[in-house]
Amino acid sequence: MLDRLTLEGVLVANVVFVGFTALLFVGTRFFPGREYRGVPLPDGTQVTYKLNGLWLFVAILALLIGGAFTTLYSLSYLRDHFVELFIAANVFSFVFSAILYARGPEKDKGLIRGFWLGTELNPNWWGVDLKVFSYRPSLYGLALFNVAFAFAQYERYQTISLQMWLYQGMTLFYLLSSFQFEHGMLSMFDVIEERFGFMLVWGDYAVVPFFYCIPGYFLIDQPESIPLPLALGLVALFVFGFWMFRGANAQKNRFKANPEAPIWGKRPETIDGRLLVSGFWGIGRKLNYTGEILVYLSFTIPAGLVSPWAFALPLWLASLLVHRAWRDDKRCRSKYGAMWDKYCARARFRMLPFIY
Repeated sequence: MLDRLTLEGVLVANVVFVGFTALLFVGTRFFPGREYRGVPLPDGTQVTYKLNGLWLFVAILALLIGGAFTTLYSLSYLRDHFVELFIAANVFSFVFSAILYARGPEKDKGLIRGFWLGTELNPNWWGVDLKVFSYRPSLYGLALFNVAFAFAQYERYQTISLQMWLYQGMTLFYLLSSFQFEHGMLSMFDVIEERFGFMLVWGDYAVVPFFYCIPGYFLIDQPESIPLPLALGLVALFVFGFWMFRGANAQKNRFKANPEAPIWGKRPETIDGRLLVSGFWGIGRKLNYTGEILVYLSFTIPAGLVSPWAFALPLWLASLLVHRAWRDDKRCRSKYGAMWDKYCARARFRMLPFIY
């Protein structure tokens, strides 16, 4: 791909990238959706969000895949100009972060720290919360790259392998569920605690869509299908990881909405009525992270049979989530004090029972 890199290609890729992001921004602003109140922020305020990500996601996928099937254009552009688009994503991330820093109300952390971490918790442009919006070009872009790799395999080999079908099904199901459960994002650590600067911007616009699709890229040149028992094992691993990931998050959000709602058929147990110790949260403090790692591992294994570089994705995710679990533990210990010590005595493990 590098041998085809040209200035013209980079310029076109920048136009495509900005155009796609602008289309999603307009769709987010004007597409109908339900309104949700976010969790109380450190200053006690609550932000109201219009959540329409699921149907906007379906509309974008239908529009682009439908156009590809009717030969209006080819999704192979995403594969053939992957590097140019990645350059465009990095340029966009720097420019966007610079604008956020320049417009931010708090610059007391200095240029470098303020640019990296951000100067505002919830920047809002024209009624759109930028931090929550940025999940959309991130995850929509990831979905489109994944689908483009299936098109690429068919164009090269006139077949789509079993593992490619599994990869498409599992990743699309995971991404669709992310937006079906979109209100759960509003209680995530980075939404409620971290300012919106280059660290999050670059992660959303460059890292997730371009790095998290690595397994699909390696599957293109694997037209021979994997054995059926291995495929069934991967589906089982995906289902188990997804159950743990979504189940833990659902229990937490259900408890916040209604502290009396049953968990696993029983009334929830708590520490001083504030910290949940039922269900997954009585076993480990971050089993939702463990489940997410298993989900990614399930569709990385076939690609890892082609190249061990594919395993860079679950290894990166594991390191990211282990560090985030440590940061969250530090924050909760500061917030809850002795109550957090009681909780840790009940839920002794962070991510791996009897290990970590």
